[in-house]
Amino acid sequence: MAEMTTTTEKNLALLRTAYKTLEHGDLDACVELLTENFIANVPGVPDPLHGPQIWRLGAQAMWEGFPDLQISVEDMFGAGDKVAVRVHFRGTHRGTFQGIPATDRQVSFRSVELYRIEGDRIAEEWVAPDMISLMQQISPTPADH
Repeated sequence: MAEMTTTTEKNLALLRTAYKTLEHGDLDACVELLTENFIANVPGVPDPLHGPQIWRLGAQAMWEGFPDLQISVEDMFGAGDKVAVRVHFRGTHRGTFQGIPATDRQVSFRSVELYRIEGDRIAEEWVAPDMISLMQQISPTPADH
């Protein structure tokens, strides 16, 4: 007897689509997967940020800094309206990122991310990218001066 797809399975499929769409650099299509009142909870920012365009700006900054960004989902599981993801980002620093000009260095960093789903859209994210590791990889070393 065929069972209907569970909400958890639908939520996991939504996140898989979101990461694939992001990896292809289609930010407009990614924004379509977010609710209008999307909430981003970002490290270092005391209050949540609101709206899909806030998400788009962050994603665009990543793409400008790392135009060959590759995204590998290492773990993904869901419960209720939440999906947890452990994701690995790789790329080449070919554009200015957080004020640091391109170094052409390969970078690799991970993030642990939690999403809340409303209906068939992503409503909220809590992301904890390893920015310290990323910034160390692109920061000028004494030999660069």
